[in-house]
Amino acid sequence: MPRIAVDAMGTDAAPLPEVEGAIRAARERVAEILLVGPEDALKAELARRGAQRLPIEVVHASETVTMDDSAAKAFRRKRDSSMQVAARLVRAGRADGFVSAGNTGAVMATAKLVLGALEGVDRPALAAAFPTSKGKAAVLVDVGANVDCKPQHLEQFAVMGEIYYRVIFGVERPRVGLLSIGSEDHKGNDLTRETFRLLKESPLRFAGNVEGRDLYNGRVEVVVCDGFTGNVALKISEGLIEAVYSLLTESLSSTLRSQVGYLLSKKAFKHFKRRVDYTEYGGAPLLGVRGVCLIAHGSSNDNAIKNAVRVAAEFVRGQVNDKIERELARAVKA
Repeated sequence: MPRIAVDAMGTDAAPLPEVEGAIRAARERVAEILLVGPEDALKAELARRGAQRLPIEVVHASETVTMDDSAAKAFRRKRDSSMQVAARLVRAGRADGFVSAGNTGAVMATAKLVLGALEGVDRPALAAAFPTSKGKAAVLVDVGANVDCKPQHLEQFAVMGEIYYRVIFGVERPRVGLLSIGSEDHKGNDLTRETFRLLKESPLRFAGNVEGRDLYNGRVEVVVCDGFTGNVALKISEGLIEAVYSLLTESLSSTLRSQVGYLLSKKAFKHFKRRVDYTEYGGAPLLGVRGVCLIAHGSSNDNAIKNAVRVAAEFVRGQVNDKIERELARAVKA
């Protein structure tokens, strides 16, 4: 099995979600786990849950990166943070990848500086999964790792996102769209127009420009944009899902009268909640770094941590990084 290091001190409620998520992943034979954080505390939590015989090894780290720490200062001043120790385990070959729900900027900086970029990758990019009306997820790349981009960066994001989607979601030839302000070929700014030309000439299954609404309607499987635009789209989507969930809860509780109607609506509501639940996707992979890095949400529960470990393990099994290097090298020769 792949071996995944889990930063046990990343979530808002650390280390409980990380410990419980690691236990679930180990019990389901998703991966072997290296649980990184304060050794005594983590061993006590594992013992309390009767998990001593599971394939979980505790690796001590004495420091924790907080949400208030700047990425640069956290990397320089907290050398023994659980985040940095987990990344070094990957660099040393003791782990195939690592998962962290900690400070996103610090995780990205740590992964880039400790692991480095793959051959042919100028800038690693974050990929986030979105639910669609077709039932299959769509992946948006980049959602915040690179605020200012050049056309060749977006071309690399497209290649990496297409390979990631192929491996994780099992679609042989996913469609790739370029996020713009209209679907017409000429729409957009200088960045999108030049990127459009590069993607049209690439061997990818390029579907042209897409609009924000296409993230959810299943028109394409992979959507590419710069990190500034992608992060705005991600945060708006998170807020919208929370608002819809809250409004539906309020409407159901105030309007339903019959027991049968309540039960039927509750079942449909649970189905809706599962389809838009970010914990089912685990986290966002940082595509383009050596090894595997999955960044989970700070509010992640044990299900999100378990699924982040699952995605990291699938990433390893699918040899995503080898495929990225090969296809980028082929694109350069072309």
